[in-house]
Amino acid sequence: MRHPLRSRTASRFALAIALPALMLAPASRAQTAPPDPIVAALFTQALADAPGKEVLMLKVTYPPGGADPVHRHDAHGFIYVLDGEIVMGVRGGQEVHLKPGETFYEGPHDVHTVGRNASQTRPASFVVMLIKQQGVQPVLPAH
Repeated sequence: MRHPLRSRTASRFALAIALPALMLAPASRAQTAPPDPIVAALFTQALADAPGKEVLMLKVTYPPGGADPVHRHDAHGFIYVLDGEIVMGVRGGQEVHLKPGETFYEGPHDVHTVGRNASQTRPASFVVMLIKQQGVQPVLPAH
């Protein structure tokens, strides 16, 4: 038979150990990286009247809470929102909240500092058209 005092003390001890861990759990979840976007190539076309240039069209879907890391494109980028709502921004510019049917532009020298889903519960998708150098990756590290 257990001693009632020992059982109560053991329960309090277990609670004292578990409580700080439970309190820290939400903070550790908040520090995890947001979900990556899902990117699908739709179309690539060399531009005959602009040697060395091509158009690359992508469909990007941000999962709920999804976001891009800071990056650049070394391209002219045109964004058209299909569904959901996104937040976009480039270094030195204002963040822009975009809804379906709205557009965003970033130039070849811009650093894309903000790209995220405005919703934590619904996905958002958009089309990106990049006019870029052939053979150059569409997404480059920021510098």
